[in-house]
Amino acid sequence: MSRRARLTVAYVGTDLHGFAEADGVRTVMGELRGVIEKVVRQPVSPVGAGRTDAGVHGWGQVVSLDLPDDTDLADLQRRINRLCPPAISVRELAWTDDPEFSARFSALWRHYRYHVLNSPIPDPFLAATAWHVPRPLNLWAMQLACDPLIGEHDFASFCRRPKVADDATPPSLRRRVISAEWRAVPDDRQGLLRFEIRANAFCHQMVRSIVGTLVDVGLGKIHAGDVRGILLQRDRRAVTTVAPPHGLVLWEVGYPVANDASRSSTAESATISGS
Repeated sequence: MSRRARLTVAYVGTDLHGFAEADGVRTVMGELRGVIEKVVRQPVSPVGAGRTDAGVHGWGQVVSLDLPDDTDLADLQRRINRLCPPAISVRELAWTDDPEFSARFSALWRHYRYHVLNSPIPDPFLAATAWHVPRPLNLWAMQLACDPLIGEHDFASFCRRPKVADDATPPSLRRRVISAEWRAVPDDRQGLLRFEIRANAFCHQMVRSIVGTLVDVGLGKIHAGDVRGILLQRDRRAVTTVAPPHGLVLWEVGYPVANDASRSSTAESATISGS
């Protein structure tokens, strides 16, 4: 007999080729599945809440999978964290009472953070987790430029168009952005800025394209009012700057309250500046 379990996973994506499994390369899911199968001694089919690209990090990634119902989850968590590479950690592992719970399809929203170090001097301790932009940024203009993104829109301008067969219908790139904002991080490090965005779902490179565009606003290359026009063009060529992956973190995932997995994936209080 098996039972559905839910994992909250953190990882540093610097030396990994993204979250989803891929042939011939090390990925978060590939490493995680290999270790779990070694411990439970049977094949498993984990499902993640969202895919992250090579170099992108995670703090609240959620994974669902079926395990033997006699599995000692506390022992399994300890063994996963001992056997997985140091860049991957299972923060939480629990049973869910909903046998249909899916980390991907049960999710209501995903929340990403992106960090920018806006300082003339680079910080070696943030080099792997924040985009260093040495020229001064106008934070007020970047905040104003977030407004057109809120709501449901076709984000084709900000997404890498998926490859489809010639006779297939391209998938919709409409997404509903719940919130988006910039703020200065209260930290000893001067110039650390954080962008936060929450949406029902994201398409490929959407967050990084949005961040790159908003940084262009902060640099004065474009105006805050231009963001709405870029959005309405629905043309990938309208976006000229894509932020590098290493500043991005999948921070948390939200689920329905009625589900015992409804707690966001950051249910445990935690703050890691610059992650």
